[in-house]
Parts: sequence; structure tokens; C-alpha cells
Amino acid sequence: MIGLASDHAGFALKQVVKQYLSENNIAYKDYGCYDENSCDYSDFGHALAQAVEQGEAERGIGICGSGEGIAMTLNKHQGIRAALVWMEEIARLTRQHNDANVLVMPGRFIQPDEALRCVKAFLETPFEGGRHQKRIDKMPVH
Repeated sequence: MIGLASDHAGFALKQVVKQYLSENNIAYKDYGCYDENSCDYSDFGHALAQAVEQGEAERGIGICGSGEGIAMTLNKHQGIRAALVWMEEIARLTRQHNDANVLVMPGRFIQPDEALRCVKAFLETPFEGGRHQKRIDKMPVH
């Protein structure tokens, strides 16, 4: 199951992502927001991060205006590796090399067709492991 979260600036793109997931029979849960009224990305970013950390969602997709705020919020959680992505190749590399578990996109700065290519790459690309695993193991702050 894929967890989704956005603020008001990411809401429209999140709707496009939800349609893509539905059309491809990919289960998802929307952790908010639920309309375009002004809201705080941090509220929904924390809910998504907790779902991924607790195993309720296998991976997540977060969207806000620039992508930065929700990425910062998500990455405050020790079990989250949220990657800000705006092109397909970065989505692929962040899975291969960083084992990113949350894809973050800038709702105001990415076209829907490119965003969907990023989602597809993020969901289909496996983690390479190997030399990359030791780097990931050094990420958590103890």
C-alpha cells in the first residue's frame, strides 16, 4: 500500500497520482489534505511518515508547493528516507542508491506527465544494495 500526503499546493497533483494508482490497481491511502484550503504540510507529512515507519504503508508519496517543506518534515523521522524528485532519472537513482521510501514532488514546479513518470520509476525501481547499504546504515542519528 502506498501512503499519500500533500498540502493545499500539492492537492491537485496528488489527485492525478491517485488516479494513476487506481488505474494501475495499486492500493493507496490518503493521509490528507483533502481539499485546496490552506493547510500545513507538516500535519500530513508526519501522518505519512508514521504510516511508513509503522509498516502501514510500504512507501509514500508527499507533495507540497516546492516539495521542500514536506521533505524536511518527513526526514525528521528516523525511519524515513524522503527524496525530493522532479525528473524520472532522479526517481530511479534515489531508489537504486538511497532506498528512498518516500517520493516527494514539487506540486507547483512539475508537470503531471513528468510526475507520473517519476511515480512509475519510484514504484518499479529496486534498491541495488551492496555498497549503498553501508551509506544508508550511517543515516540515522543515534
